[in-house]
Amino acid sequence: MSSSVSVANENGVAVITVDNPPVNALSFHVRKPLYEALTALRDDPAASAIVIACAGRTFVAGADITEFGKPVEQPELRAIITLLETIAKPTVAAIHGTALGGGLELALGCHFRVVDAGAKLGLPEVKLGLLPGGGGTVRLPRLIGAAKALGMIVSGSPISAGEAKAVGLADAVVDTDLLAEAVRFAHEMVYRGGPFLPVRDRDDRLAGTDLGALDRQAADLAKKARGLDAPLACAEAVRNAITLPFDAALAAERELFQKLVSGDQSRAQRHLFFAEREAAKIPGKDLQTRRIERVGIIGAGTMGGGIAMAFANGGLPVTLLETSEEALRRGLATIEKNYTVSVSRGSLSEEAKQQRLGLFKGSTDYADLVDCDLIIEAVFEDMAVKKEVFGRLDAVARPGAILATNTSYLDVNEIAASTSRPQDVLGMHFFSPANVMKLLEIVRAEKTAPEVLATVADLARRIGKIAVVVGVCQGFVGNRMLSARGAENEALLLEGATPSQVDGAFTDFGWPMGPFQMGDLAGLDIGWRNRKARGQKAVIADALCEEGHFGQKTGRGWYRYETGSRETIADPDVEALIRAKAAELGIARREIGAEEILERTLYPLVNEGAKILEEGIAARASDIDVVWVDGYGFPIGKGGPMFWAGVAGAAKIVERLEHWHERTGRPIFEPAPALRRFAETGAWEVGDARQFVIPARSEA
Repeated sequence: MSSSVSVANENGVAVITVDNPPVNALSFHVRKPLYEALTALRDDPAASAIVIACAGRTFVAGADITEFGKPVEQPELRAIITLLETIAKPTVAAIHGTALGGGLELALGCHFRVVDAGAKLGLPEVKLGLLPGGGGTVRLPRLIGAAKALGMIVSGSPISAGEAKAVGLADAVVDTDLLAEAVRFAHEMVYRGGPFLPVRDRDDRLAGTDLGALDRQAADLAKKARGLDAPLACAEAVRNAITLPFDAALAAERELFQKLVSGDQSRAQRHLFFAEREAAKIPGKDLQTRRIERVGIIGAGTMGGGIAMAFANGGLPVTLLETSEEALRRGLATIEKNYTVSVSRGSLSEEAKQQRLGLFKGSTDYADLVDCDLIIEAVFEDMAVKKEVFGRLDAVARPGAILATNTSYLDVNEIAASTSRPQDVLGMHFFSPANVMKLLEIVRAEKTAPEVLATVADLARRIGKIAVVVGVCQGFVGNRMLSARGAENEALLLEGATPSQVDGAFTDFGWPMGPFQMGDLAGLDIGWRNRKARGQKAVIADALCEEGHFGQKTGRGWYRYETGSRETIADPDVEALIRAKAAELGIARREIGAEEILERTLYPLVNEGAKILEEGIAARASDIDVVWVDGYGFPIGKGGPMFWAGVAGAAKIVERLEHWHERTGRPIFEPAPALRRFAETGAWEVGDARQFVIPARSEA
């Protein structure tokens, strides 16, 4: 019928095959011939049943999200599903790979679903700030019950083929030839005879639904939404599937979808979807990557151990090096303890734990790194120490091995220059805990070879990291901007705010926690040590550290903590200290509101991002957004600082920065030229290249 959709007859069973690489998205050029094929086969006497299958590595993995916000070309997915439900002969979806979003909704339009044992099924639209718009919120509860459907839809997490069979989403799970089994299943259904009930008419799973329990489940999920609209809309749509007639619930779902797709949150989340895929692309055609089969990690402390776990979790053998047997034993014991916790929580099997532990080889001898293809240094943040380590690596590492530093601030060019192979050296800045956090800043040094960047970017995907390539400067992208965001923190306290007021402004904005809560969690001694190394001071934070108040680990920091609890308790002694320091400095305290707090923290954050673009430290504004959402907790519904600047109004940000610059004289508030240009043009620029344009507000 077309290059995207073909039809074959297998002994009386019509097999429709979708072939739209790479993921068989339901683009218009797929929907049109698919609709035509179903229309023709509905009344074709030569076809006693219909199987919908896909070529390539997956079933339909979703809608074509590039079409969102544009005029819909007919037929749309809902029309195809409606057509499917008018077909009296048995219809079967043959699912392999992933059936996600619109793909699963298409499968829900069929009478039956035959699933490959390795397949995953889910409705992940919530992760794009949406809800399933093709009837998923109304049909899925009719197959698996409201509570299970609510959990799947609000989390957006897929389930396995085995679980799909257990809950009633899959009718058969096969581990042999999927298409042959689906055709055989269709023949069997023809033999058994109808009538075949479409999912829309299967109300038995809805009968007796405990709405009170469902509402409590939805309320628990809403607490985790942190200001996001889509999870709440998903819960409302699933409830409608229970309380409204099918067609009314379907219409309500569409109304909710239209509201979400045209809103700022979904625009932000769709922006991030594409940004993450763009971030790790390395310029250059057909770059060869180097083979990475064993990784060496120098340092078995918190960061080194976490990095080692990240690679073991990805199936890579790890040589873990420490300076002493005692430190090595301590590091390996911590790793085993972390895996044991995962087993106790049910997120890891005992067998998987033992497999991962079997990938570790401990050593105190640099010579044991000779067979490593990548070696990552994760030692103390001191240039002299790091250069000594790289000098020793230069002597033992095999030719072509990639040498990486996990530094979060230091000059990677200087580190690379301490070796005879600077082309093989780069930064790999993991975020703590490294076995959990998804972000990886790949720091390209001046002489880093392109294939080294490409190799590490590919490796990041293998171990489940989201990689962003950045340039060399103090703090790279993330920590440099973090310094700008926190530059006014103590000034805000001295001038009249409290730690809880500042943190409250952040959490109300959508951050998981504020800067003072984060400081207590990370440990105030870390920043104190870094300040002393650079000859810097912080009036209040230094005073807390001098008293041994380092945050949660000591029970006192910016807040008090009960033993074993992470709940913050306002500390009158801290507030008294702030007032005393303000008096010493002759600062008259006043009321400070949330708006001022955000202006003096988030606007400098955006401004520093603009400077980073001007300097070419980041290739795209969207790369900065990925760093801040995936590494620092910037609210996903706001799309990252650079995207948010366009939504909030760049002209307003420039005006308020000018206001605070005039009032304080502090350089942190002086608007960057790139920010001024963005306010005028709506486009972020790197040099003369227009890299990123805020998308127009959807009219859908």
